Amino acid sequence: MTIRTILVDDEALAIQGLALRLEAHPDVEIIETCNNGREAIRAIKTHKPDLVFLDIQMPGFDGFSVVSGLAEIEPPLFVFVTAYSDHAIRAFEAQATDYLMKPVDEDRLAATLDRVRQRLSEKKGSEEAERLKEALAEHAPDVHEEMVDAGDEGPSANRFERLINIKDQGQIFRVDVDTIERIDAAGDYMCIYTGGETLILRQTMKDMEKRLDPRKFQRVHRSSIVNLDLVKQVKPHTNGECFLVLESGAQIKVSRSYRDVVARFVH
Repeated sequence: MTIRTILVDDEALAIQGLALRLEAHPDVEIIETCNNGREAIRAIKTHKPDLVFLDIQMPGFDGFSVVSGLAEIEPPLFVFVTAYSDHAIRAFEAQATDYLMKPVDEDRLAATLDRVRQRLSEKKGSEEAERLKEALAEHAPDVHEEMVDAGDEGPSANRFERLINIKDQGQIFRVDVDTIERIDAAGDYMCIYTGGETLILRQTMKDMEKRLDPRKFQRVHRSSIVNLDLVKQVKPHTNGECFLVLESGAQIKVSRSYRDVVARFVH
């Protein structure tokens, strides 16, 4: 699988250096380079790459502005590249696949590309499964209906995990999912809050949603999942948003995109 890639940096030497390091990875094809954020947005919309290495500090449109400027399209995977480590948290909040420091270390780059390959493989598998479902719905509706019915039966309730193993600080914690109050995500990492304890797990929000029963755990924001059984109050906010107050006292904002989740509390 070829990884169609765009490099974005206002420093020509930085682009040359990264391109040189990427030569060691024959499945990475550099299809375009850009010197600023506006060029990057145009190139990404035109070429629809798989991956973008994106400098954060650029005049005019910085890296975060580029990501925001692509909100209306299916985004590629982003790897932020910068000389400033204090941007790391914000980079992961922007759903970056990874974050690299300049000058880019070859081993660190290799690890990042392994993660990119995994993400792209998962995405391809999901797309192929969806195309199969669409083909069955069109050409073999009876088979498709059987598949849907099978997916809705009782066993689905048992496929969600009740215990999650979390390796944190050299230890493995076995966490009862019923004790999880909320989950906050930052890129490929997430914070699991269980009462007075916070554990760090390296996993994406999408993967975590697959492991948890949606009748109890719901996403209420791009980067937040809450245990609905532990919600004690709903506080309306402006612009159609609201806050869920949890039993611990924590307040989690529900964005407008997820406000239907609150319906069960107000009816």
